[in-house]
Amino acid sequence: MRIGVNTLFLLPGEVGGSETYLTETLLALHRRAPDARFVLFTNLENDAALRERFTGEAFSFAPLGVSATRRAARVLCEQRALPKAAGRAGVDLLWSPGYTAPLTAPCPQVVSILDMQYKRHPDDFTLPARLSLDFFIKAAARRAAAIIAISEFGKREILHFTAADPARLHVTPLAAGEFFAQPASTAAVTAIREKYVGAAPFVLTVSHSYPHKNLAPLVDAFAPLVSSTPHRLVIVGKQRRGEPALAQATARLADPRRVVRLAAVSREELAALYQQATAFVFPSLYEGFGLPVLEAMRAGAPVGVANAASLPEVGGAAASYFDPREPAGIMRCLQELLALTDAERAARVAAGRGQAASFSWDRTADLTLACFASVL
Repeated sequence: MRIGVNTLFLLPGEVGGSETYLTETLLALHRRAPDARFVLFTNLENDAALRERFTGEAFSFAPLGVSATRRAARVLCEQRALPKAAGRAGVDLLWSPGYTAPLTAPCPQVVSILDMQYKRHPDDFTLPARLSLDFFIKAAARRAAAIIAISEFGKREILHFTAADPARLHVTPLAAGEFFAQPASTAAVTAIREKYVGAAPFVLTVSHSYPHKNLAPLVDAFAPLVSSTPHRLVIVGKQRRGEPALAQATARLADPRRVVRLAAVSREELAALYQQATAFVFPSLYEGFGLPVLEAMRAGAPVGVANAASLPEVGGAAASYFDPREPAGIMRCLQELLALTDAERAARVAAGRGQAASFSWDRTADLTLACFASVL
């Protein structure tokens, strides 16, 4: 089996969970199907990083010389250059894991549509981006031989907003790797304490500041606790269209220094932050899956999440839930998590680790391979 992989959407460090989805699924596909061969069609920004990550005879690369930062050029390349490159590479199937795919190709196509965020939360996107996504996602849903969703919620969203055939839709839940369960190194713990949070205890959230990530209401919910707890609120994620609202909410705090804003950290530092956090809170209004929830559980943090979208599907019975549109509800969840006794905390951590362990990248790969097989 020779699989073409469309990575033109991938800007390393910029596309959030979809980067983790691509890289971890590819590695697991290689583990589960060692005889399969993968041809990665790359852009200018990701070619070197992907070559470093995917080594060995199972992986080959076909650079298409386009910059993913130039949206129009990338879309044109995906529609015109990619199908020709797939033909030259002789792939049996072309997998596009980043929402969109060529309208035509010389082989069957599988597309992963991770969510329908542009429909539910259009304020996250510019008008040209929304129009482009709407056209190409709907076209991919109609034309692809198979479609992958990453949660049952995501499957329902695709069926609601597109003309996809339910018989061609496959669900492949994601996972959090063993990496987050391994104790962080002393160096990583020292680094986060010295560089970011000091000696104070802290509550953690991990999200780019898109409006739907709901970070400003989280800060508003944290505000009444500033006088009664020594905790800081650590927010890890890059600045996006919701950053002004987040900055305004932080400025309203009695002590704005209690919010620690980190644009980016290394993977080792992120694991240390998860493991050192008193609690992890995820107030997002909309997620196709919600990987940080599983990562936090895997790392041993008690978790509070919004009762929205796919998040109850991911958190199961191991998380505490709140209405993300009510800061008072978020505050009560924070109070509950910060008041856990040692025994209660240990029980929450054990339940979270059990929930996270029920997902695995090998299972993601097996379900993906079954999807590929249904096409081939």
